[in-house]
Amino acid sequence: MKVLSTNIGQPTSFSWKGKIEETGIFKYPVDEPIYIGATQVDKDTITDHKHHGGIFKACYLFSASQYPFWQKHYPSLSWDWGMFGENITIDSMPEKDLLIGSVYTLGSAIVQITIPREPCYKLGIRFKDQEVIKAFVDHGHPGTYVKVLQEG
Repeated sequence: MKVLSTNIGQPTSFSWKGKIEETGIFKYPVDEPIYIGATQVDKDTITDHKHHGGIFKACYLFSASQYPFWQKHYPSLSWDWGMFGENITIDSMPEKDLLIGSVYTLGSAIVQITIPREPCYKLGIRFKDQEVIKAFVDHGHPGTYVKVLQEG
């Protein structure tokens, strides 16, 4: 796995069903390495600690090789790494080869594969289309969350 981009999100407000909510899914590339802590990426925004962050979802990895598929289906969006809310964009990450418990080194951090990503309505907010959620699940390339064995 080669890291192509490290991505951080700032709190972003949006209207959902008549209420103002916040999300951290709007992640964008940063020019410096990120620090992967035991329960989240340093300086990243997590607004829903029930479903994001924590020991088994400290960092989210997504494969750059999946971007062309989605760019074809959503050509009007402004594309950059981090579009799927990932903290780290990997050059190629075939999910069929990832096993829960597998260990990888990312810079000075050591991470362990935990669970695939299950998207919520906030991915639909990012894509300006709630249909993307079903399409994302059906496509079968969700990326993965990791547990941090060694921060770095």
